[in-house]
Amino acid sequence: MSVAKIIEISAESSENFEDAIRQGIQRASDSVENIKGAWVKEQQVIVDGGNIVRYRVDLKVTFVIK
Repeated sequence: MSVAKIIEISAESSENFEDAIRQGIQRASDSVENIKGAWVKEQQVIVDGGNIVRYRVDLKVTFVIK
């Protein structure tokens, strides 16, 4: 039987939402083992002078507990 845990993280990128997701998962995997999936809970943009300067995502990351 497997038991999973879910944590919530936020990540940002100046490129796009996909890059923010990728960076968030990569950083989470530095300290959390057995990541099995993630759910994008929310997306936001930060605007400066009428231009999008940052893409932010809130992720729910699922990992299996050993």
